[in-house]
Amino acid sequence: MKLHSHSLLPHVGLFLLVAAVNCASPAGAAQVAASIEFDAVPRPAGLPEEMQPLPGASLKFLAIKAIDGSKIDAALWQPDNVPPSRATMIVQVHGSGSNLAELPLRAVARGLSAKGYAALTISTRGHDEYLNTDNFLDVRKDIEAAVATAKALGYTSIVLHGHSLGTIQVEYYAATNWDPAIKAAILTGPFARLPWKSRNILIQNEDTYGKLGAAARNALTAGKAGDVLPMRMPYLGGRQTAVTAQHFLTYRDEQASAADGTYWISRIPLPIILLRDEADGVILPFEPHMLLSAAHAEGSLVQSITYMVVPDQHPPSAAGHVFTDNTQPLIDAVAAWLAEQHL
Repeated sequence: MKLHSHSLLPHVGLFLLVAAVNCASPAGAAQVAASIEFDAVPRPAGLPEEMQPLPGASLKFLAIKAIDGSKIDAALWQPDNVPPSRATMIVQVHGSGSNLAELPLRAVARGLSAKGYAALTISTRGHDEYLNTDNFLDVRKDIEAAVATAKALGYTSIVLHGHSLGTIQVEYYAATNWDPAIKAAILTGPFARLPWKSRNILIQNEDTYGKLGAAARNALTAGKAGDVLPMRMPYLGGRQTAVTAQHFLTYRDEQASAADGTYWISRIPLPIILLRDEADGVILPFEPHMLLSAAHAEGSLVQSITYMVVPDQHPPSAAGHVFTDNTQPLIDAVAAWLAEQHL
């Protein structure tokens, strides 16, 4: 592996995976087969005004290239006067169709960066206008790129934080990459089994579900997995959205999807905390308990698991799902748990 520094930001550079190939180059010379790259960039337009660092911390922005070439925007929150070798980095993954500025991610990153933690919040390949178009199996590469970037910046203690849809993406990554630098996982607004929920809570129509599945399989067979299907998918709040074949099959289809948290969570060899806002109108009260049950099953690799409901007297709503009225109690709960884990 090679690391090259860049003048725009200390320690920012290229994290390269290098493979030797047999080609017309000097004997024994190595060639670059693929790379993860990152660089400093100006603050993106359109961010919330309150997305500013607290005293004692800084906020910068990065452009990261995943190993398959996909571009990832990232927000880098860092504490002042705490070197990376002595700080824990929280790599954050947003929910469905959101981005690096999402609540509660930005609130947690902002609050904890003033307490000595760093955070790297990414916009995955399913952000914003790419809602319901990505392949679940590919988002792992976005997280991989963020973790590699954190390491290249000098961080040796990393915690994964997923919110909503990001929870299953984090669970999958943590279960299939036992990186000793990754110390724990934080799951906020976690659902249990997305394929089941998509079929029975979101779609609620077997004819529509069957037609979506058939159209997705036809597109896959035709080599058009990335194409938008001719029919729309029922979604949150009674909306209907465009969906690609690859998204439906890898997230929503009960037979083909791998987006089942109850399967992956027991295979994560880390301490885990689940947090749900009491007024969450998206995640049903029983869903975190399904994850808890799976984590406690015989043979589970989970080192420890904590479930916390953050009190909220507001009626259930989408605002509750992102801890809109509960950001400080959420920050305090995460900080206390990290301290308990000696992180």
